[in-house]
Amino acid sequence: MKKNTAILLITSLVLVLTAFKVTSAEEEAQQIEPNKSVAWYVANIKDAKTKNQQCYDDPNLKDTEDCQNALHALQISFKGGN
Repeated sequence: MKKNTAILLITSLVLVLTAFKVTSAEEEAQQIEPNKSVAWYVANIKDAKTKNQQCYDDPNLKDTEDCQNALHALQISFKGGN
C-alpha cells in the first residue's frame, strides 16, 4: 500500500511541475516577443501573413492580441482602410 501511495505522490508531483514549466515557457515567449500593432503589421504585410498562418495552425494562439492585430492588418490591406 505504501508503494502505491508513493508512486501516486511522485506522479502527481511530476504532473504539477510539468504544468508549471509549460506555463512558464509560454509566459517567457510572450515577454521575449512583444505584441506588434496593427499599424506595424500593415507596414509589414509579409510578417502579418506569417503570423496569421501561425495563429491558424495553433488554435491556442487565435485569441491573442498579436494574432488579432495581424488578422486586422490583413483585412485592412485587402479590403481597404475603412
